[in-house]
Amino acid sequence: MKTLVMFHPACLEHVPGAGHPESPDRLRVVMAALWEPEFATLDWREAPAGTREQLLLVHEAGYIDAVEAMVPSTGIVLLDGGDTAMSPGSWEAVLRCVGAACAGVDAVMAGDADNVFCATRPCGHHAEPGRAMGFCIFNQVAVAACHALVAHGLRRVAVVDFDVHHGNGTQAAFWDRAELFFGSSHQSPLYPGTGAARETGESGNIVNVPLPPGCGSERFRARVADVLLPALRRFEPELILISAGFDAHRLDPLAQLELEDEDFGWITREVMAIAADVCQGRIVSVLEGGYSGAGLAGGTTAHVRALMGR
Repeated sequence: MKTLVMFHPACLEHVPGAGHPESPDRLRVVMAALWEPEFATLDWREAPAGTREQLLLVHEAGYIDAVEAMVPSTGIVLLDGGDTAMSPGSWEAVLRCVGAACAGVDAVMAGDADNVFCATRPCGHHAEPGRAMGFCIFNQVAVAACHALVAHGLRRVAVVDFDVHHGNGTQAAFWDRAELFFGSSHQSPLYPGTGAARETGESGNIVNVPLPPGCGSERFRARVADVLLPALRRFEPELILISAGFDAHRLDPLAQLELEDEDFGWITREVMAIAADVCQGRIVSVLEGGYSGAGLAGGTTAHVRALMGR
């Protein structure tokens, strides 16, 4: 199993402020974990910068222009009520996030890799077409899904999101698009307050699996196996993207789902099994949340280990 990792050092230059949970140290933890000897066979590539044309597949032109105009020369600026900030290096960082996800799609479609993990930040799944939210500026997973439709002529693309927070931005982008599937497991109640099971999209293409605080491994696996995975299989995607957040980990300070490292390996292998049956195994995974260093390292290594077929 050939697994490609997309990365760019510019993703370390998004610095949203002292004490902010979405810090550059998150990516340093991921990088250190994936530089261990057991991951020596990973194929590392530098992420290109995403383009305006790619951003326009999901985001409104006025919003893109406003974000670019607000990039500070020093210090930070806030894009929303206080959660989402930009520093001088943020513009290139978010373009590299988008570029990594789209290049990952290109790589699996060309057969250059079986699957891809994008070790990038900031996260993106809360970003809606016209606004920043929840640490997220542009929605790289949603953009990559639409890129797959436009650049590769695919007819059905799916996103599976196991971040502990509901991916409201991806849901908003996919709501009225029957060719795009969004399946999410997430804690509820929790930020951003969306993701009820009744939110199904205009074509039944949205599947939400809200889980209670303290859910734990057994209930998580049962609900995902009973609801999300069968819906994903029925959709028969030609490509699967993963919003890989590791903040459902029991060590994470921002949520309480209480998952273990191996739960992330389990869901990865389950999605891979479906991908093997319906889309030649093509998967592109993008790092989302995770705010405990140990939890982020443990969840990421379990996830990438599974992508490698181990």
